[in-house]
Amino acid sequence: MTTLTITDAKKNLGKWLTAAVKGEDIGILAGATVVALRPVEVEATDYAWREYGVTAAELDAFITADNARIEKMRREGKFITLPNNLEEALEKIAGHRPRRAKAPARAAKKAVRRGPAKAA
Repeated sequence: MTTLTITDAKKNLGKWLTAAVKGEDIGILAGATVVALRPVEVEATDYAWREYGVTAAELDAFITADNARIEKMRREGKFITLPNNLEEALEKIAGHRPRRAKAPARAAKKAVRRGPAKAA
């Protein structure tokens, strides 16, 4: 592997990029870390169509509907906000209990107390 300082890499960046594209191992020192230059495959914008047969209009409609569903869930309080600290986030997740609907349970208890309905 050819290892370069940032200054050396900047002087001949085109040369080093060409070498990396041809398969040569090129690394640039960033502090104590070596960062490798490697070509990457860029995903085409028609991925949804190629993989799933979804048109651009269908994808847009899905995104719009999904964003509406997410916003509805946010308004209903079905999401919890997690702190950036991983330990605190895990504690919050472990202590989280989903909200339960109370109205149907109350109605069911009242029906039991009244007894069965009489036939006419």
